[in-house]
Amino acid sequence: MQHGIHFISGLPRSGSTLLAAILRQNPRFHAGMTSPVGALITAMLRQMSQENEAAVFLDDTQRQDILAAVFGAYYARIHPDKLVFDTNRMWTTKLPMLTTLYPKAKMICCVRHSPWILDSIERLVRRNRFEPSKIFNFEPAGTVYARVEGLSAGNGLVGYAWNALREAYFGEHADRLLLVTYETLTSDPKRALDAIYAFIGEPAFAHDFENVQYDDASEFDARLGTPGLHQIGRAVRPNERKTVLPPDIFRRVEGDSFWRDPALNINRVPVI
Repeated sequence: MQHGIHFISGLPRSGSTLLAAILRQNPRFHAGMTSPVGALITAMLRQMSQENEAAVFLDDTQRQDILAAVFGAYYARIHPDKLVFDTNRMWTTKLPMLTTLYPKAKMICCVRHSPWILDSIERLVRRNRFEPSKIFNFEPAGTVYARVEGLSAGNGLVGYAWNALREAYFGEHADRLLLVTYETLTSDPKRALDAIYAFIGEPAFAHDFENVQYDDASEFDARLGTPGLHQIGRAVRPNERKTVLPPDIFRRVEGDSFWRDPALNINRVPVI
C-alpha cells in the first residue's frame, strides 16, 4: 500500500457499496465491499492475546508489525499502486489500533436514517421470499417484529454497527471520522464526494454519477442467501417510497439517528 489506506465503515444498507463503486471510478483508488482483512485482523488479535500461551513471546511492537503485515500482504499483489479504501463495519471499534498502524488514515462512515435501514433489509427479505437469509440464521418462520428485534440487538447486524459507530463518534479519535449520509450521497453525490476528497486531502476527480457499476458481489450475496444485498443502480438517485415497516416499529427507531442532533455532536464530527 505504497499510496496509503483509508477506511469505510458505518451502518449497513447506508451506501457503503455505492460509495465504493463511485470511488473506484478514480483509477488511483481501490475500494470495494467488505474485505476479508477485518476478519483476519480479529483472528490475529485473538491468537496474539494471552489466550494463546505462546503470546508471551510477543511484545506490542511485534503485534503491530504483524497486523500491518496482514494489510500489506492482502493488498500487495492485487492493488500495489493504488490508494486503498478498506471496508468493514468493525473498523469503528478499532480506531485506536488503526490510528497507531496508519497515523494518516481517515474513516468515512456511511449512515442512514435508522427506520429506512430496517425498511431496506425487510424489503430484501420479502423480495427473496423463497430463500431464507443467513442474516436471520436461515430461519424461515420469523415475523417482521422478530427480525427487527434480532437486527437491533447488540450483536445484530444493525445493533452492532450502531454501537460501534457511537463508540467512534463519541471517542477520542473522532477527528478521524467523516459521516456521509445516504440521503446526501443519493440526492447530491457530487457534494458528498467533494467533501470526501477534501477530508482525505486528495485532488478532486470528475465522477460519472450516471454510470456507476459494481459487479463483484453476486456470489457473496448468494452465499448469504440474500441476493441483491450489495446490488446498486447504475445511476445515483434518491429512492422515495412508502415504508413496509409497521408504523409502531418506524416510530420506535426514529430517534436512533443520533448524528442528526447537533447537540450530541460533542466532537464536531463533520456530517454531510
